[in-house]
Amino acid sequence: MSAAVFKPSETVDFAVIGSGAAGGVVAKELSAAGFRVVVLEQGPYLRNKDFTHDEVKFYQGNLINDWKRQPNTFRKTESERAVKQPAVLYGCEVGGGTVHFTGNFWRFKEPDFEERTRWGAVPGADLQDWPISYAELEPYYTKVEQEWGVSGLSGAPFDPPRSRPYPLPPLPVKSSGVLFERATKKLGLHPYPAPMAILSRAYRGRPACVQCSFCKGYGCEVGAKSSSLVTVIPEAEKTGRCEIRANSYVRKIEINGQGRVTGVVYFDSRKKQVFQKARAVVVCANGAETPRLLLLSKSKRFPHGLANSNGVVGKYFQGDTGVMMNALFEHPLNDYRGVHVSRLIHDFYGSDPKRGFYGGCGIDARFDQFPVGFAQGALPGDVPRWGEGYKKALGHYFTRMMSLLAHTTCLAVESNAISLDPDLKDSWGLPALRMTFKNHPDDLKILAFARDRMREILEAAGASKIWGGEFGDLTFTGHLMGSCRMGNDPRTSVTDKFHRAHEVRNLFLVDGSSFVTCARQQPTCTIAALAYRAADHITAAAKKGEL
Repeated sequence: MSAAVFKPSETVDFAVIGSGAAGGVVAKELSAAGFRVVVLEQGPYLRNKDFTHDEVKFYQGNLINDWKRQPNTFRKTESERAVKQPAVLYGCEVGGGTVHFTGNFWRFKEPDFEERTRWGAVPGADLQDWPISYAELEPYYTKVEQEWGVSGLSGAPFDPPRSRPYPLPPLPVKSSGVLFERATKKLGLHPYPAPMAILSRAYRGRPACVQCSFCKGYGCEVGAKSSSLVTVIPEAEKTGRCEIRANSYVRKIEINGQGRVTGVVYFDSRKKQVFQKARAVVVCANGAETPRLLLLSKSKRFPHGLANSNGVVGKYFQGDTGVMMNALFEHPLNDYRGVHVSRLIHDFYGSDPKRGFYGGCGIDARFDQFPVGFAQGALPGDVPRWGEGYKKALGHYFTRMMSLLAHTTCLAVESNAISLDPDLKDSWGLPALRMTFKNHPDDLKILAFARDRMREILEAAGASKIWGGEFGDLTFTGHLMGSCRMGNDPRTSVTDKFHRAHEVRNLFLVDGSSFVTCARQQPTCTIAALAYRAADHITAAAKKGEL
């Protein structure tokens, strides 16, 4: 069947806002269950043929939010005046961040869902258990791995319990992975193939990865990267009950006098306001734009923002903390070839009371540089920046370099928040997104810990030169999480454990905003698994007439 086309005046069953890891899944599941679905995506609808290896066009921001049209402001504390600057990053096209992401696809682990119980309170933060367990989510982790296509090694060190193995074997190891594996084993650590949402062989009508290396920041022109664009969205359209409405910038969710959602107001590509009627709304925008939309959706019933009578919307925001170190080796690695990541360790994943602070990390070996970006900022500070010496350095370092990246914890702090800027407007005349953020001291301590471990690994690998490792308070981030946290208590959370807003029965929030903790980053697999789980419960509620 062909994709559906609905009239805005026609009341569809569900309006889904966003089409990434969550929105794509929700759209596919609900339309497959027999419901009529309109997906509103603010960006364009691109296909595989639209993606090229044009570094200037794509890596410089063609696939992400445009800060000229959608400016952000930032401040460290509530007492400061926010300044205009890029603050949050996310995918802005059909498929969202899954189109341009690196492909890391870890599951969270059992302890991640009950850290408050295991660790206890952390002064200055609000560390809480999730209202669900790993065991409840495990079948949905399996579903996303099987439906999307994930390459990995089942039973690898620290792999949480699983009901089925990965559908595909690991991708080929790179030079950086070999060096990393040797060094970490020498140090008594446990490296293993990184789980990647990139096909190691043909799967479900899609070809295997061609090892072109243009992953992070780029769309995959062969469809080997397992994005929602090439997995669940085509399946949703095939039902004949799902319309993907691109270039639709949502400005408000409308409610009636009974406090129930009635539809969504959005700007079309000509900036004309359109009202799409819907029996229920599922917001899958991301962990920054979802709270912003709720705050924009004020009414007499919700003067402080939709579903925000408790004032929690936007609070406890968590971002992408991490630290990178670079190394030069005597012989060429040619690590610019192939997918960015091939080996990983989780030996330092758990919090350890012996460290004296909360936090853990995963560390992967990678090379995710491209020629233009590399030339602009990857070289160490002691090499020439102009002339013949600069030219020689570029050629020498580009083929002999690798990096280690630590993905670390970021604590939930109430004052870290997404809100509306009172002064700055976007290109549609709406209040700009304001980010207030200052890392908890333990966030910085785990970064220092991870930096020291990475240096030890690179030294054991035989690097001739090591540099990098700088870090500080976060001022710009992707991996947007925690800003509409789920929970059992309506006084301290925005949604219940099935992603239904406590205060609005036919409103659901399904994306990184619902996270209670961020584990050790890499949230995409968990976002998609939560979306499958949410869709099951939304379907059941709709069929019972509860919406």
